[in-house]
Amino acid sequence: MDLPRLRRLLGGPETTWLVQRVRNRLAAGHPLDTSATLRPATPEQRRAAESLLGRRLRSGASLTVPLAEVDRVLRESLASPDGLAAAVVALTGPVADKRAQETALAASWRQALEELDQPTVTDRPALAPWPAVVASSGLLKRLSGGDPATARRLAADAVRVLIRLPADGLALPVLAARTVGDAHALDEGRPLTTLVLSAVRHLAELPAEATAGADGRRAAWAAVGVARDELSSRVLTLGLPGSGNGAVGRMLAAARDEGEPAVLTLRQTARRVPDLGLHDRLVRVCENPAVLAAAADELGPGCPPLICTEGTLSAAARGLLRHLLDRGCRLAFHSDFDWGGVRIASSLLRLFDATPWRYDAPSYLAAVERGLGTSLSTGSPVPTPWDPALGEALGHHRVRVEEEHLIADLIADLCSP
Repeated sequence: MDLPRLRRLLGGPETTWLVQRVRNRLAAGHPLDTSATLRPATPEQRRAAESLLGRRLRSGASLTVPLAEVDRVLRESLASPDGLAAAVVALTGPVADKRAQETALAASWRQALEELDQPTVTDRPALAPWPAVVASSGLLKRLSGGDPATARRLAADAVRVLIRLPADGLALPVLAARTVGDAHALDEGRPLTTLVLSAVRHLAELPAEATAGADGRRAAWAAVGVARDELSSRVLTLGLPGSGNGAVGRMLAAARDEGEPAVLTLRQTARRVPDLGLHDRLVRVCENPAVLAAAADELGPGCPPLICTEGTLSAAARGLLRHLLDRGCRLAFHSDFDWGGVRIASSLLRLFDATPWRYDAPSYLAAVERGLGTSLSTGSPVPTPWDPALGEALGHHRVRVEEEHLIADLIADLCSP
């Protein structure tokens, strides 16, 4: 290559536009079998192009230069024996192949998304649609700042967390430390937290509106057995015998003797196996604290074992109920007659093989006939597999009957052997 000659022919300021047009085509992977047109062109730019080609060009405001002819001139003059493409590289430096870069980038994003498409994720029916949702929404790309390598690490970490879910009572920092080695990796606002929570909503089959805001995110974690910390997650109990062994056993025994409710935290149900003093017993589970408080008022020390979830199952509640199952206890559940209550009941049925306690279509219809309840105007319908007629009745009557309306009936059951 004759670089001085090449600079005289194509390296001046009047041909900069032409060199840049060629460079752009090379970067895009386009052939140089076309013309480059400049609108408008200065007289100096026109004279430079005519000097390059050795002939007059069509007059007018625009200037059109055939690139194939430029390529021929450069080869024949030996200014650039390898043609126009080599000349542009010699004058301006290597040209990145944008098409190849885009292909490589697309492959990197596919690899990042494939990290989510693992059997440990997709083999679970509730989670199976999640990778496709993440891909179509662009969530992973946003959370990773558009960096495929970061996205791939983020996806792999999310799968490590999901493998451990649902849990039977686990603090969030403990879950983060055990799965990705950083106790703060699932703190509020972290990219990994957002990605995992998007999967948790699928795993727990929660509607988007149920997980909005800080309270919603707390409920989403609770739905898969995870608490923000060991002390804020709790479960209310009444009538658990306890024992003289261990702090939890002694606390339960004292509360039972006085007929008072006792509060157990996740720390007390997860750190070590508490001595509950129960084996092979029926344990009833309700949703609202008002039921448990009324039972304490009316039955006192004579109240049989009763657990209150205070809404969605907390990590502490899941841990306690798992301990009861391990001791051969049977669980019977009641909840509000609304779609939120049905979700809680479904969790108890699915996780603990619980049976309904006055939580069926006949009980609901009896309450509606008595004129109890208010309009059921919120929430999305949920199946009631233990009694399909209950879901149909709720959808038909659209009346919400809270547990507080049925306290007398529930306490009557607690009074019976």
